[in-house]
This record gives sequence, structure tokens and C-alpha cells, in this order.
Amino acid sequence: MAATARRRSGAWRRCARWRCRSPSAYAASAPDGSPHDRLAALPTASATPTTMHRWPTPADGGKAARIMSDSTTSQSVTTGLHAPGTVVITGAGSGIGLAAALHFAAKGWRIGLIGRGEPALREAELQVLAAGGTAHVAMADVSDAAALEAAATSIEAALGPFDVWVNNAGIGFYGKFTDVPEDAFRRVIDVNLHGTANGTRIALSRMRPRNRGTIVQVLSAISYRGIPLQSAYSASKYGLRGFTEAVRSELVNERSAITVCMVHPPAVNTPFYSHAGSVMDKAPRPPPPVYQPEMLGEAIYLAALSRRREWRVTGSSVGFSVANKLVPGALDIVSGLVGVAVQKTTRDKVVSARDPNTFSPSSVPTGTHGPFDGESLRRSLQWSLTKGPAMLPLGVGMLAVGAMGALLRRR
Repeated sequence: MAATARRRSGAWRRCARWRCRSPSAYAASAPDGSPHDRLAALPTASATPTTMHRWPTPADGGKAARIMSDSTTSQSVTTGLHAPGTVVITGAGSGIGLAAALHFAAKGWRIGLIGRGEPALREAELQVLAAGGTAHVAMADVSDAAALEAAATSIEAALGPFDVWVNNAGIGFYGKFTDVPEDAFRRVIDVNLHGTANGTRIALSRMRPRNRGTIVQVLSAISYRGIPLQSAYSASKYGLRGFTEAVRSELVNERSAITVCMVHPPAVNTPFYSHAGSVMDKAPRPPPPVYQPEMLGEAIYLAALSRRREWRVTGSSVGFSVANKLVPGALDIVSGLVGVAVQKTTRDKVVSARDPNTFSPSSVPTGTHGPFDGESLRRSLQWSLTKGPAMLPLGVGMLAVGAMGALLRRR
């Protein structure tokens, strides 16, 4: 009995040491040709394109790229990573998608930018080039599978086979469920859920023959807990989580080396709230706390280079999922009492920035940030811990709390 316990204890310590390694150490110690080393053979790319000098400075003077470069990156995660490859990002014209593109660009990657609005994509292209990447623009609405397939083909013809596909495109529509028009509700589901399914299908069709690659799904803290005024968005993100888990399990069954992971953003200061449709009497706004999008750009980049199945960014994303497991009834009450008021505003700056794009793309570039810079945070203690191996003890502790809560509820 004692010998068995010692063997199990030793196995646990070896497992813990392996799981605590950073992604760079994890890949470096994997056997040659193993799935964990799949990115080692990525084609190299020049960190600075030779055509950089031919491009004008972006309209914002490179502000977004400078802010992106200031974003703190865990040394344990990024040291010794593999050669830059090719990444495709949907919804790349603004917000989180553009922030991710700039983070990849700073590492010298080749980036396929997919979106609906050409002005925004062309501005994003300039910013990517200024940040040190190589870019190719392809126009497509992700809910149109044929257009998205054509965009992927165009990107591969220009940049070569892609190693990472990021499903980021998404829209929102605000209002109480019974007030939201049926076509608006269906449109949110088509873009967020069906659009991601289209992107995943296209990515897998190209990754399967090579038996390598990573698909990053940008979900939301709302994928664990729906909130009022966002019934369509909540439904789409819940559905995306189930869809991703199903696809991941199918790949495991195939013994595939392809990775599918999820990134869960908190409330982020992006043009999403300006672009969201609404039938409310006031302008939509993110519920606090609000964070800057550069943190999410970093999260997507790290997700692309690791085999971690989920990345919850900031404590609010973690707290949302944990609280919904432990006290879902209490969250119903809190969300009902305060969840409506905190998502509305009459501030002039927010109202003047309104540019709904539910059914048609925006006509002007909007960049990475929304109108909430004054209240948005650039750092998160939880995120700093998540990026490195120090998160393991905290994660174990949270699992223990969750188990205790489940036992107490049964009693």
C-alpha cells in the first residue's frame, strides 16, 4: 500500500513538473517530430519586410503599434520560441483582431487580414507593416462560407500555408430579448457561431493533410454566463464553447496533432460597442472592469504557440465562470438588479462614436481602441500569473474551492 502511494506520488510530481513548464520549455523538450514540436518546423520569415520603406506611416502615427509593444509579455512564455510563421485573423480590421495582428507583426509573422470593410483592413495593413510584419488583405464576411474560402485561398497564394487560424470576427446587438428584431438576432448567430464554424472548417481542411496547426477561438467570459441585454451574443458564445469542445474531442479521436484552443476576453475597450446594433434608449458600454485590447492581442499570440486548451484573461473572466458554478442563483439576482444599468451610458464621447455595423461594414477605420480609454486597465495580476507556471497552484486551489462548493450544494 505504501509502495503504491509512493509510486503515485512520484508520478504526480513528474506530471506536475512537466505541466508547469512554459510553452517554450515544453516544446524544446519534446521528442523530435512529436505533436508538441509542430511549430519548430515553421518556415522562417524576415522580421522586417524588405518593402517596409515603401509604405506610408499609418494614420495614427503608429500609436497602436507603440502601445502594443509596451504590453508586458511573460519571459517564461516567449523566450526561445520558434521561427515566425503565417497566421490568418478574421475580424482583423479593428479591436481585438487588430491588436492580435500587431502582436504577431512585432514577432515578424506573416499575417492574413480578413474582414468586411476595406478602409479598416487597409489601415490595419499599414499598421502591421509598420510593426514589423508582412500582411495580405482579403475581404470576406465570415458568415459567407464561399467568400471565406476564397479569402483563405488568396492568403495562402500570397503568404504560403498558414500555421495558425484565429476566429475572432464577431458582432453584438443590444436590447431585451423580446425587443430585438428577429433578423438582428439571427445575424449575430450567423456571424459569431456559423462564421466561426466556417472558419474552423476551412482551417481544418488545410491543416489535416499536414497534421499540424493551431486554431484559436476568441470567445468571451459570457461563454460561461449569459448577461441581460445580450441574449443573442450570449447564445452565440455559449454555442461556440460547445462547438469547440466537440471539435477538439473529434481531433483527439483522430489522434491529430492539430490544436484547438479558446481565449476568453473580459470587457475590452474596443470599437465593438460603437459597432454593436441596439434598440436601447442609451448607448451600449462595457460593464466594468474594462481592459485595453493589447492584453488580448498578447493572449491570442500565446494561445497560438501553446497547447493550453483555454486562456481566461483577467480575474473577471475567471470569476465569472467560477461564480456561475458555485452560486448561479445569486448571479441571476445580481445580474438582474445591476446588469442592465452598467451596460448603458449617455456620455457624449460614446454616443458620438456610434457606428452600427450589424448588416454592413463600417465606412471608416476605427483602430484597436474604443471610447473608454480613461477607465480601461492595461494590466491584470491574474493575467500575469496565467502566462507563467505560477498559475498552477492557483488553478489547483480554485478547483478545490469548486469541488467544495459542489459538495456543499449536494448537502
